[in-house]
Amino acid sequence: MFPTPIAKLSRRTQTAYKLTLWVSLAVWLLPLLAVAMTSIRTLEDIAAGNYWGWPGGFNLIENYTEVFTRSAMGRFMVNSVMITLPTVLGTLILATMSGFALAQYKLPGYVLGLFLALPVLMFVNAVGLGAVNVILAVLVLAFIALAMWRLRVRGEIALFAMFIAGNFIPFQILMIPVRELTRDLGMYDTIWGLVMFHVAFQTGFATLFMRNFIKGLPQELIEAARVEGANEFQIFWNVVVPLVRPAIAAMAVLIFTFIWNDYFWALVLVQSEQAMPITAGLQALKGQWVASWQLISAGAIVAALPPVAMFFLMQKHFIAGLTLGATKG
Repeated sequence: MFPTPIAKLSRRTQTAYKLTLWVSLAVWLLPLLAVAMTSIRTLEDIAAGNYWGWPGGFNLIENYTEVFTRSAMGRFMVNSVMITLPTVLGTLILATMSGFALAQYKLPGYVLGLFLALPVLMFVNAVGLGAVNVILAVLVLAFIALAMWRLRVRGEIALFAMFIAGNFIPFQILMIPVRELTRDLGMYDTIWGLVMFHVAFQTGFATLFMRNFIKGLPQELIEAARVEGANEFQIFWNVVVPLVRPAIAAMAVLIFTFIWNDYFWALVLVQSEQAMPITAGLQALKGQWVASWQLISAGAIVAALPPVAMFFLMQKHFIAGLTLGATKG
């Protein structure tokens, strides 16, 4: 069922594995090395076409200093922090609570069907489809609720499936409606607009992640807490959260990396430098006539440092979170 350990394979296979590992590592690091080398080159060196050779001059301090003096790079980094940290915090809170609810509570299917009827009816009424269509929508929703009740569909499973299904929707197709929605809500070109939509898009995956961890916790601990008279919030805070702390740390690293490196929504939902994160702010380093690739490369290195530092600081917790429950019998 499990792969054979490398140490138990033949010597030829072990040699091929080691060679492949080094080749893969070189292919992976080659673009990063090229960017790092470009970030210390002079403009004349790049203009001469020396992209892979030994730099003709070293402008390490000059290039990295100019990144901050030529553009609002400091402001962009502050914006990224103001976007990323609230997103990570909000996503973890919502995902952990919803994961706990989906893992521990039962929900009749027809109750979920009736609950979903409210936003559908509000949508039908908002777009003004008329009384006939409202009646048809009510009948369809009633039929769905009846079918879920007769088929004994568990509501928490159906709700969990919705979280999973949301992860398979390409976010590119949501670009236009999300942009128009932010404009209508007055959140376009604001930091909090980016935070709200990042939380919305990340919560689905994070809920899937946290629900599976919470589902694997010993049920006896939770039942013992209930017997002792603890309420549900006390069980959640004092029993569940300490047990899934490695998973929360792993999820924090992943979300931090996703949001900090986001470029798509930074272009779609932000226009001014007042709310622009560092990934979109790198374009400010482009010259009017000539692209200053040495400055863009230096800016890219600066932008990549926080998530790298975050990973190394949280590496122990990240690995523990990913392997939590892996050895459970």
